Amino acid sequence: MNLTREDLEHAYRTMRTIRAFEEKINDLVNTGRMGGFMHLYIGEEAVAAGVCAHLSDSDVVASTHRGHGHCIAKGVDVTGMMAELYGRETGICKGKGGSMHIADIDRGMLGANGIVGAGISLATGAALTAKLKKTGGVAVAFFGDGASNEGQFHESLNLASIWQLPVVYVVENNGFGEFTPTEFVVPVKDIATRSASYAMRSEIADGMDFIDVYEKAGEAIELARRGEGPTLLECKTYRFHGHFTGDPMAYRSKEVSEDWIQNRDPLQLFESRVTEAGLVDAGDLRSIDGDVERMIEAAVEAAEAAPFPDPESVLTDVYVEA
Repeated sequence: MNLTREDLEHAYRTMRTIRAFEEKINDLVNTGRMGGFMHLYIGEEAVAAGVCAHLSDSDVVASTHRGHGHCIAKGVDVTGMMAELYGRETGICKGKGGSMHIADIDRGMLGANGIVGAGISLATGAALTAKLKKTGGVAVAFFGDGASNEGQFHESLNLASIWQLPVVYVVENNGFGEFTPTEFVVPVKDIATRSASYAMRSEIADGMDFIDVYEKAGEAIELARRGEGPTLLECKTYRFHGHFTGDPMAYRSKEVSEDWIQNRDPLQLFESRVTEAGLVDAGDLRSIDGDVERMIEAAVEAAEAAPFPDPESVLTDVYVEA
């Protein structure tokens, strides 16, 4: 592990920010202060943090409907994200994108996406651009286990392998496609094995372990950057909340969920590992907790005080006008 104390503290700050942001969103929606349909990333923080730790603004990420964590890990401004979820003019997309369409091209965030698997082909196209323009950039597609059954998954992997594109496909296998267990709809035990059909390298990472994700993602990204082609990286993870805010989760075992939450929390696992090894002080992590909580509260206050977009701006920043 080639991570410095500063690297580890940054990783924890990223994961803690994702957790605090999502917990606040859950509270705001459930108390009626925020409207909309939110898909929380709680439990999966180590995946976004571990992958994006290797990326710069010149690298790009394509996300999913569960995209807040990817945005935060890629460096998108949290205050702007909060305002976007409130539909305010100060939002990252001026209040017009909402939860499932947050994008920030300056940060290399091609956007969250409400269409299952849509980001896979976007990342493939971005990787082709990077290769043809010789930018040295890498594209990453985040998607769920269900998206691995979509046609564009197979078409994209096929092209990426043929053209040896600088792209990493990250499957966040959290065990459920909405309310359906993965094993009901995916005939293979490990989605990573599907890469064999395209003569593509693959890896499986423990998606609850930042270090494991960081190391395996780092190798895949470095290979892509050197022109050695794509990788399919499957991260075995688990979402602590339902498919959406308010989901009663009647389709999964309460005992299993509690076991994951109590024994496999990525933030707790990370803290135990780095503090017991003497790499980071627990007091420093508590200081980060405080910083993050204050930042999130300030973001909520700023968002609630911000104006809604002017109705006259409805046709600005769109590709096609009626």
